[in-house]
Amino acid sequence: MHKTAKSMVQEAMDAIRTYTVQEAQDLHGRDDVQFIDVRDVRELEREGVIPGAFHAPRGMLEFWADPESPYHKPVFASGKQLVLFCAAGWRSALATKTLQDMGLQRVGHIDGGFGAWKDAGAPVQEKPKKA
Repeated sequence: MHKTAKSMVQEAMDAIRTYTVQEAQDLHGRDDVQFIDVRDVRELEREGVIPGAFHAPRGMLEFWADPESPYHKPVFASGKQLVLFCAAGWRSALATKTLQDMGLQRVGHIDGGFGAWKDAGAPVQEKPKKA
């Protein structure tokens, strides 16, 4: 194996913007900022969500971000600062690097992810269950 997951995360961390939980809390709710949750839907149902965050599963990120993709989601072309997060910050680091490589410039992620956000007492709401 030429690269490990750990080395890929470290490479991403060296190249991207990482927000502390406090910095992310200061950005939360601003009109020019959109939080992006890259966790699996089961994690959202189990752990809750950051209010106002857009859910973009990690496996669909590139397709949803690409304006030429039939799966494109307008949130990625909004021009807003995108603040990504996952459970602990590893997947969101890789996702942030991917979006940066795709040409998005206003993108960063939360150090420690949703776990650190929740531990800091930042706002969390339960994800509504599907009927």
